[in-house]
Amino acid sequence: MVYRIYLSFVLVIAAASGLLAGILKGRLLEAESGEPALGVVVMLDGTNFQDVSGLDGTFTIRNVNKGTYKLIVRHISYAVIQREFTIGDDEIVQLDMSLETAEELRLKEVSVIGKRDGAAEQTARSMERNANQVMNIVSGKTIQISPDLTVANVIQRVSGVTLERNSNGDGQHAILRGMDKRYNYTLVNGVKIPSPDNKYRYVPLDIFPSDLLDRLEVYKALTPAMEGDAIGGAINMVMKDAPDRFTFSANISTGYNELFMQRDFMTYDYKNIQSKSPYERNGNQYSATQADFSKAAVDYRSKSPMPNLLGSLAIGNRYFHDKLGVLLAGSYQNTYRGSNSLFFDSETVDTLSGETLTKMSERQYSEQQTRYGLHSKLDYRINGNHKIQFYNAFMNLTNVQVRDVKTTQLTIGGYDPVLGNATLGYSTRSRLTRQQIFNSTLQGKHQLTEKFSAQWSAVYSKATNEVPDNITVPLLGVRQNFVEKRTTVSDASRRWEHNTDRDLSAYLNLTYVQNLDNMRLEYTAGGLFRDKNRTNFYNNYQLRPSDPFAVYGKDFTEYSQIHWTIQNPRGAVATALNYDATEQIKAGYVQVKTEFQSFEVLGGLRIESTDQGYTMRFPVGEDRPDGKQVYTDVLPSLHLKYKTRENVNLRASYFRSVNRPGFFEIVPYRIINEEYQERGNADLKRAIADNIDLRYELFPKSSEQLMVGLFYKHIKDPIEYTLQRDAIRGQDIYYAPGNFGNANNYGLEVDYIKYFKMFGVKANYTYTHSKITTPKSKRIRNESGDLETISVDQSRPLYGQSAHVANLSLLYKNPKNGIDGQLAGGYTGDRINTVSQFLDNDFWQKGFVQLDASVEKTFASGLGIFLKANNLLNTPMEVYMKTASPANVNVPEQTNSKRTLMRRDYYQRSYLAGVRYKF
Repeated sequence: MVYRIYLSFVLVIAAASGLLAGILKGRLLEAESGEPALGVVVMLDGTNFQDVSGLDGTFTIRNVNKGTYKLIVRHISYAVIQREFTIGDDEIVQLDMSLETAEELRLKEVSVIGKRDGAAEQTARSMERNANQVMNIVSGKTIQISPDLTVANVIQRVSGVTLERNSNGDGQHAILRGMDKRYNYTLVNGVKIPSPDNKYRYVPLDIFPSDLLDRLEVYKALTPAMEGDAIGGAINMVMKDAPDRFTFSANISTGYNELFMQRDFMTYDYKNIQSKSPYERNGNQYSATQADFSKAAVDYRSKSPMPNLLGSLAIGNRYFHDKLGVLLAGSYQNTYRGSNSLFFDSETVDTLSGETLTKMSERQYSEQQTRYGLHSKLDYRINGNHKIQFYNAFMNLTNVQVRDVKTTQLTIGGYDPVLGNATLGYSTRSRLTRQQIFNSTLQGKHQLTEKFSAQWSAVYSKATNEVPDNITVPLLGVRQNFVEKRTTVSDASRRWEHNTDRDLSAYLNLTYVQNLDNMRLEYTAGGLFRDKNRTNFYNNYQLRPSDPFAVYGKDFTEYSQIHWTIQNPRGAVATALNYDATEQIKAGYVQVKTEFQSFEVLGGLRIESTDQGYTMRFPVGEDRPDGKQVYTDVLPSLHLKYKTRENVNLRASYFRSVNRPGFFEIVPYRIINEEYQERGNADLKRAIADNIDLRYELFPKSSEQLMVGLFYKHIKDPIEYTLQRDAIRGQDIYYAPGNFGNANNYGLEVDYIKYFKMFGVKANYTYTHSKITTPKSKRIRNESGDLETISVDQSRPLYGQSAHVANLSLLYKNPKNGIDGQLAGGYTGDRINTVSQFLDNDFWQKGFVQLDASVEKTFASGLGIFLKANNLLNTPMEVYMKTASPANVNVPEQTNSKRTLMRRDYYQRSYLAGVRYKF
């Protein structure tokens, strides 16, 4: 009796608490595409029970009591669904439904050619699945909710991609599949853009604000229709497109870097520096005096910086009965960044004893970056068969940098860390760098007949780089009994540099489609012509203190009070850094694509003719004051895709590609940098690579994927920069590009994306292995006990390549509450930072983990708030050598008995909070 009463009591409590209630589950899919419908409200009529479909289209309503209910599915984009169902105690009911497009939208699509949201995550996965070649895509939505502010930082989340960072820790250049930045090219809307870099071809990706992008595409295999100078891959920035209806979006945010909570920010009067040198202002016969040099460049001051300020705006609509689409967008970022750096100089006396450290430099970087972009897109639909597009973009990055350095002599000057004595050196450098890219592209797409179509593009692009009045002021100093002071002034220099890179390009693609039984054939042929012109200007003045015995703190207290005597009043312009370069690329290709049953084959041939040359403006006895390289490359490719199931692809690709020397690399220049001499190589040859890809692709759902790929590259005459010894003056060491035999590069890539209703995981891992053999110097003691240098060959990985790279992002999306969150971590393994001339003395960057986070809350009104945090672990950048010397035992920071620390940079954490609105 007691047992029955107890059981009845438990059943009553269980029923009251919902333990015996039922559960309603289901999945919502779009009827037309089969993709999950996310953010759709699901409710039980007459109750408070409801849910919102998650990332995978699923919904769950718990604690539903026994009975019959009416389920209502409602969303602005879909027709309303009502469905009755009956549920029992402790029963699970599964209701999967397909959603039809709302009738008013369907009617609109009759008069307007509809298009899929190019920024959606499902669109990115669909494009990867249907692509002709191996590629990865980062969607615009992913970019929006990520912690990243620039394209460079966004691309680090892609498998096989690592970054080369600038002095403040931001990503700047991409390394694809372990292939250095030189082996990749950059596109905007499928069109190659010139580089503002003063020496090379590659484009610094930190110039592009990420919020102007619709998506980011990374091509890892090239088709015949693509330009062939990418051994690593190609990066295509697809900018925001003109919409199908009125859209408006804006955001503004602010934040701070923790670094400047610990020290002041150093800057100078950069707005009043002279943009042109005395030589440019007054002619080549003018002799400059101290009065010709502005004191603004050395008017240093320290302060707490203002908070960072960032914002963007985009507005678009269609006009003239939806024939004309217009989009205008802009982005502005003003940020204060920096780093605290430790840097060691060294020399090699005997390679058996390791490297001896000679100087220790403590560097503080303070950088104000002003980045803005303007972007417009017009498209005019003449009719259903003809469309014209006009795209214009202007990107600007202004970087104001002050580098303040204190150097300790470790081998001379009575260095005694116990007594606190040492010879010191101080130097302060002010540098303004302004980089700009302008691109204007007119394109046409024409369906001339049912089977024949044509596309064409006419492109004008210009990239510029200016570094006006770059000055370094050095002072001597001393440490006595741990008391440090600056003493007298050393020689200084002021220099002006600027360059332009202008492209005029024309593209034409013709396509003919033919259907034979169950086979579809697509024939494509086309060509490219590009005329490139590059100019480079360099002007340098050497300054000596008028009073070499003037003492800091007594005779002057500010750098602007120093009086100078100009050693070369007419300026040094007779250098190889003043040159003009030209290049003409003529290319043609044919390709055939066939589809039958589950097979897809695309193959063809591309021929590229290169005419590249230079002319030195002020030759001073060089053997080759002008030069030219003319060659033609035949580049075949073949891409196979087999669909074992509708959502499974097996891919195999082969393509040949090239890497041309940079314009500056083949100029026979010689310049003295701060740490070494640098030279050009007029005999530098292009590199040629044969590339193979295999990949398995599984798309379980429209926004999920599992991809496993293998790649192999055989590179003939790879171009590497190494420290080399002068053949005549053996004591002269210089840094220069060269061709080094053959290299092999292969690896494995894994991509994984999975969603669990409101949670998601994005992960990728890349293993890369390469081998290149180059000559190295080895200094030994011969039988007589004298130092002797011999040459030996050493095999090593390619410069900049990490064996292990991984990314892991944990996602949270709650459509019901409008919350998106992301915790993104990345690991980059050890890689070569600098190739040494000596055996086993290469500099390696230590592997590191970086952790970033972001969260965003969106309200029904379209208003949203967001937070972003970067470098949460304050991960330093460290460079080391894999050897150690007993001579460095007492050197500060040298705590590892098997390694020698060469550099360590700390960037600190940065935070951002903002508001977003979208209509």
